[in-house]
Amino acid sequence: MSSTFVSSLKPVSQFNERLAPELLDRFFPPTQQRVYMSMLMGRGGLTRRRAEYFVRLWAYLLLKQRQMLGVKLTQPLTQLHSTDGLIACTHREAAELFYGDQERGSDRAAGMMIDRFVALGLLEKQFDGQTLCLQIRSLPELETPIQPEVAVTLFPDAFNPRTDTIPIANLIARTYAELMKDVAKASHKIAKALRSWAQQYPKGLRVLRRADNLNPVGISVLFPVTSESEMHFFQPPSKSFYLSSDTDIDPFQMAIAGDETCTSVYIRSWVIDTPYLQAENICLLLEDSRAALIQMQQDFPNLCDIYSLILHPLYEDLRLALGFQKTFQDTQRSYHWVYLALDRFLELDIKQALSRMKQSLIK
Repeated sequence: MSSTFVSSLKPVSQFNERLAPELLDRFFPPTQQRVYMSMLMGRGGLTRRRAEYFVRLWAYLLLKQRQMLGVKLTQPLTQLHSTDGLIACTHREAAELFYGDQERGSDRAAGMMIDRFVALGLLEKQFDGQTLCLQIRSLPELETPIQPEVAVTLFPDAFNPRTDTIPIANLIARTYAELMKDVAKASHKIAKALRSWAQQYPKGLRVLRRADNLNPVGISVLFPVTSESEMHFFQPPSKSFYLSSDTDIDPFQMAIAGDETCTSVYIRSWVIDTPYLQAENICLLLEDSRAALIQMQQDFPNLCDIYSLILHPLYEDLRLALGFQKTFQDTQRSYHWVYLALDRFLELDIKQALSRMKQSLIK
C-alpha cells in the first residue's frame, strides 16, 4: 500500500465519547451478524471465529462513525458497508468486542487479530504513536443489498480452459489467500497451471456450472502423479507447495495416460464458492468426482490411492465425513496431507456421509 494512500486517510473525527462494545448486539442483532459471517467464511484465512470477530468490528466501527457524526443511535443497522474514513479504536475496545468476558482474549491478542485482518485486505490501519485508527476497506461482494435467495440450478461439466480459467483461478486464489504473499501473482500462476493441466489431462478437471449463465462456481482437479512424485506425500506439505509459493518448478509431475506405475491421484483443488455450499451441491460435485475417478482407472489401471491437502478450515468437516485420514503434517504449521483408498471412496454412500457433517460447511 502506498504511503500517499495512507497519508490521505484521516480520522473522521476526534470525538472521544465511548460507544460501549457490549451494546453492539442491540444495534446489530446476532441474526444479522450470522448472515455476514456466512458470506465471509469463503474468503481465505477466515475461520468461523475470525469471521465473527471481523463482523463485530465492522458493525462497531459503523456505529461509532454514526455517533461521531452526531447521529443518535436509535435504530439498529440493517446493512454493513465500508466506513467513510478512519475511526479511532483501541485494542481494549477490540478485545471487548471479540472476547467479551472470556479469559482467552487480551489487548495484545486483539491487536494481532486486527493485523491479521489488515493482511487479508479487509482493513486499513493507521497509528500515529498515540491513536489507532481503522477503516473497513470496500468489499463490494458483501455490500450489495441482501436479496431473497433465488434457487440456482448447478450441473457438473468439463472444465473449459477458454472460458473457465480466469474465474476458477480467482476462486482458488480467494479461497487460499492466507497462504499467498501476492494474490494477484498467484492468480496468474494458477491460471497458467489450470490451462497446462487441462491440456495434459482434460479428464482430470471438472467444474460445477450455473445453468442460467454457465459461470463456473466450483472446481475439482484430479491430478494423476508419476511414481517419482509420490515421495512428496511422505514429507511435510509445505515442502511441495507450488501454486502459493515463489518456486517456478512444480514438484509434482503429471502421469501420462497408460502409465501402469501411476498409483496415486492428487486432489490439487476441490472448491465450491461459498454462496453455493449447500449439501446438494457438495454431493453433486462429489458424485461427479467419483465418476471422473472411475474413468481415470481406464487410463491408469493401478490407481489406488487418493491424497489431498486440507488448507481451508471449512473443508475439515468434509474430510471427516468422507473418511480421509491425516498422514504427514508440518511441524510448525497445521497443514497436513490426508489419504483415502480409492476403493473406499468408490464404495462410499456419499449422501449418508454428508448427513453426518456439521453445519459449519453446509447451509
